Amino acid sequence: MGEENYYLELCERPVHFEKANPVNCVFFDEANKQVFAVRSGGATGVVVKGPDDRNPISFRMEDKGEVKCIKFSLENKILAVQRTSKTVDFSNFIPDSSQLEYTQECKTKNANILGFCWTSSTEIVFITDQGIEFYQVLPEKRSLKLLKSQNINVNWYMYCPESAVILLSTTVLGNVLQPFYFRAGTMSKLPKFEIELPAAPKSTKLNLSERDIAMATIYGQLYVLFLRHHSRTSNSTGAEVVLYHLPREGACKKLHILKLNRTGKFALNVVDNLVVVHHQDTETSVIFDIKLRGEFDGTVTLHHPVLPARSIQPYQIPAAGPAPVTSQSPVPCKLYSSSWIVFQPDIIISASQGYLWNLQVKLQPIVNLLPDKGRLMDFLLQRRDCKMVILSVCAQMLTESDRATLPVIATVFDKLNQEYKKYLDAEQSYTMAMEAGQSRSSPLLRRPVRTQAVVDQSDMYTHVLSAFTEKKHYLHELVIKTLVQHNLFYTLHQFLQYHVLSDSKPLACLLLSLESFYPPAHQLSLDMLKRLSTANDEIVEVLLSKHQVLAALRFIRGIGGHDNISARKFLDAAKQTEDHMLFYTIFRFFEQRNQRLRGNPGFTPGEHCEEHVAFFKQVFGDQALMRPATF
Repeated sequence: MGEENYYLELCERPVHFEKANPVNCVFFDEANKQVFAVRSGGATGVVVKGPDDRNPISFRMEDKGEVKCIKFSLENKILAVQRTSKTVDFSNFIPDSSQLEYTQECKTKNANILGFCWTSSTEIVFITDQGIEFYQVLPEKRSLKLLKSQNINVNWYMYCPESAVILLSTTVLGNVLQPFYFRAGTMSKLPKFEIELPAAPKSTKLNLSERDIAMATIYGQLYVLFLRHHSRTSNSTGAEVVLYHLPREGACKKLHILKLNRTGKFALNVVDNLVVVHHQDTETSVIFDIKLRGEFDGTVTLHHPVLPARSIQPYQIPAAGPAPVTSQSPVPCKLYSSSWIVFQPDIIISASQGYLWNLQVKLQPIVNLLPDKGRLMDFLLQRRDCKMVILSVCAQMLTESDRATLPVIATVFDKLNQEYKKYLDAEQSYTMAMEAGQSRSSPLLRRPVRTQAVVDQSDMYTHVLSAFTEKKHYLHELVIKTLVQHNLFYTLHQFLQYHVLSDSKPLACLLLSLESFYPPAHQLSLDMLKRLSTANDEIVEVLLSKHQVLAALRFIRGIGGHDNISARKFLDAAKQTEDHMLFYTIFRFFEQRNQRLRGNPGFTPGEHCEEHVAFFKQVFGDQALMRPATF
């Protein structure tokens, strides 16, 4: 399969760490996105690496038993290590502060610590099987202060660092979820909600597994994603992902269902506001976009995959070792390996290979996989790095080989204009608010962000329309014919008057050809040709073809070219009008020109006017011919 068919890929520069083995334990911290490689309980070294850290943190710590969990506070100021089910040990990594460890035991008696989460550089939450404890760490005093606690039976927990929300699984079945929100030293209890299990449980043991739940921010809103392996409706086969919207205020609501149409082992990621579902059995992934129109059944919206299932693009692991030694070729990476672990939003870790990747969406291949251009544009406009792909779609639609129909082009341009207008309106509102001095009274007032979805005229001209500058009339032809077709003559007049359509000979000729539909087009064409000072010959030809022989002669005299014009051409045109007086006038004009230039009114043989002289004599008689002037 060619590279153009893969729409998902692993990042080029993964975080490489020492792979997991009996001596080396690997931990991941989802808040700082750091991987900890702990050798021999830390005695022979701990190496900490994150996606943005090109300089890993290395240190040693005393081996006080098996490490269950290890994480830095935000900004890497304090290290917390859990080795027992009752206590967490702390070490300061602040310059000039004490390096001695200090310990905090959970407050609830007989409780076991399931894990902990840092919510800031000095605030930490212990999650126990009997509740939640929120502490402030005082590094200079080497102690902790309990801020708030809540007793509740906990099966397992999950943390979303982007929104600072911890989700606790409660009750015997585990399907009642209790969220807590943390901010600046406060802990708020949000309304609990129940996850609908596929069917009535046969036993009273834990039914909702931590593996089937994920939390992620999609389009700025927090969602709880539930992987339901069997649909609640018997007529529907295959698993589905149910999205519960978890607002900061108000009850949690079930809003979306993503239909997977298959069963087996799944894993979830969220990349660029898209829900990515990996399927291990087929080694493929699908993507869902909840902003695209789905099927609304009155309460929830059903969505199907945006595109056909595809594998992640094959990935080569670079050969390890110093450059001169690594003559061997890169090793293909085993995709969808059973040793892969996914973390939200977009992280895939292979502990056995020692790599952490960010999953990425490739937009260019999607252009050919989504034939409906309107839906494609709806999809692309929501993506982070979409501008160049959108412009390439526009250029492709206008090229001869892939030319789209006019309604399709109109739909695409309407969507782009809508997005551009939305941005301009927001910019205008912001400017007006600033001028009115509202920025002081409303600190939330922010300048609108110009995302890549905002495509303006200069983008469109530079990347799409400039390709047609050689044949600009092709575009103008499209515009003019469309306006005439819809009887928008006033608009056509304005476009020409304000030079939206720039003057050119092909355009003037096109206007002439439209005279039968719209008589004023003739005059519009002549005006344009006059503005094009290099188009004098064309103007004369146009006027003569319309039998406006005197007008042509007046025009040519006006620009001083009457001494060089062909007498025969004008006499031919005058004769065709069958207007004898017009023929007489034109004939006399050229006789006078001959007299002035050569001192003789007669025509020279080179002018090939014998036929017209004979016709003149026939109609007006010999005596009507002009006599040479005598002095």
